[in-house]
Amino acid sequence: MKTGIQQSAVYTIEQEATAVSNLKKFIDDDFESAVDLIHRSKGRVVITGIGKSAIVAQKIVATLNSTGTASLFMHAADAIHGDMGMIQKDDIVIVLSKSGESDEIKVLVPLIKHAGNNIIAIAGNIHSFLAKNADIFLNTTVSQEACPNNLAPTSSTTAQMVMGDALAVCLMQLNGFDSNDFAKFHPGGNLGKRLYLRVDDIYKSNQQPSVKTNTLFKDVIVEISKGRLGATVVLDNKKIQGIITDGDIRRLLEKTDNIKDLTAGDIGISDPKTIINTALAVEALEKMNAFNINQLVVVDETNCYLGFIHLHDLIREGII
Repeated sequence: MKTGIQQSAVYTIEQEATAVSNLKKFIDDDFESAVDLIHRSKGRVVITGIGKSAIVAQKIVATLNSTGTASLFMHAADAIHGDMGMIQKDDIVIVLSKSGESDEIKVLVPLIKHAGNNIIAIAGNIHSFLAKNADIFLNTTVSQEACPNNLAPTSSTTAQMVMGDALAVCLMQLNGFDSNDFAKFHPGGNLGKRLYLRVDDIYKSNQQPSVKTNTLFKDVIVEISKGRLGATVVLDNKKIQGIITDGDIRRLLEKTDNIKDLTAGDIGISDPKTIINTALAVEALEKMNAFNINQLVVVDETNCYLGFIHLHDLIREGII
């Protein structure tokens, strides 16, 4: 049985989930017009609000910027004390407000209209000053805040944020914004590395162990140890003939003691798993996982041997 604290938490989640679900009925022609207006605009998106709505506005700005729609935040209170200069000729202004009746909003909206900029309102009151004076109104009305007193902005701010996400995703699709674009805007951190780091950026710091098909068994072991990658390729006239790993060595020693005259050609494994040097590092990880191996042979477009990429390289780079 849930405690009172747990029940309160579940109630909050349920209320906000309902508020989000109810947004679906507000996705209409006005929403499509808002997306189209922003998409066709030659300017930026300036997003403003007061109180909790201002905080949500900052999050929407961050989402739009990271997904290819140039945006900036302008606090509604600061706007009427000089920051209106941030708004340029072709900019579109999105105004967030739960009530649409805040004093700052009532002062700001006429100033924006006088400047000739289009206003998109995101608000929870269809009869409000903001709703009536905006060029496009996006309804984020909620029936109940999660706050037990139905006062603190909770469900309403969640609804505003989700409406902003819906705008951002639609604009991404219209702009053809893909993972390569995302990588350009997110070069830092592990996420960025998964999107842009390539095998070519990693393998070059490793040794390039190799033996010939006639290399003696003991020298094969020396080469594997020297390379510190747990493997070596077997080459014949610079062409890859196979790969020998630590595991191959152990399995061979379990089967026979007669190793004096063995050569790499006798024990090399054919058809080693390779990856082209221009592939993403995350593709190397996926291939290692698929075959349950710790290293891949790196080759170029002509299948020429370049080196190795190891699981430890991907761990070090934060791909895992």
